[in-house]
Amino acid sequence: MQILKTENKKTSILPLFAVATLGLHLLTLLILMFHWSILQQLNKQTTLQSLVQLIDGQAITVDPQENIERYPETIRRFVGEAMTLMLTWSEKQPPKTVWDISSELVTPEFQPKFQTEITNLTANKQLENFNRATEQILVIQRISQPTQIAEGKWKVEMLANQLVFNGSDRLGESKPINKQIFVQAADEEVASLPNAPVPLQLAAYRIGEARLKIYKICDLQDKSCSEKLP
Repeated sequence: MQILKTENKKTSILPLFAVATLGLHLLTLLILMFHWSILQQLNKQTTLQSLVQLIDGQAITVDPQENIERYPETIRRFVGEAMTLMLTWSEKQPPKTVWDISSELVTPEFQPKFQTEITNLTANKQLENFNRATEQILVIQRISQPTQIAEGKWKVEMLANQLVFNGSDRLGESKPINKQIFVQAADEEVASLPNAPVPLQLAAYRIGEARLKIYKICDLQDKSCSEKLP
């Protein structure tokens, strides 16, 4: 009888031991999952997106790899799209609105000077009071291959015309815009995107995905503007 009681006692302990072991394993699994979720959140907060340049000149951002090199076509595409955006105006896209949105594509140090140049290009020399009957469109003829002037800095030459249409004048007037344009790589996102972006903001954000900024613009014939080549 004593032997039977001992065996029954051992048998009744085994299920309890199995249940306790399973519970311990589940608790350990939950703790590991909790730690993993915390690490994932920290990783998202501390990892910056990096640039990926496509062969056709487009640029997208992915995680993560710091890089200040840019393909020539990426630089040329950025300059062409940025200048076209900033120098094309109409009633629906007045120069003041365009500048407020696209100025993120220009370094803070160069923004005041470039804003003055843009104002001088408007038909009435006023950025805020743009004539609604006027349209000004930048038409680019040529953008040269980039010349690297320092690490993460390049220069291109742009030949373009700004077509000015007033009222019913469909022939328009052509103003040459021939410039040396200097750009530099940026290690962070260039343009921000609000919660409900308008088309201009979407355009500036897409152009800014190249992570480049304009830091100087000079007339094409201005020899004093050029920087020393490496």
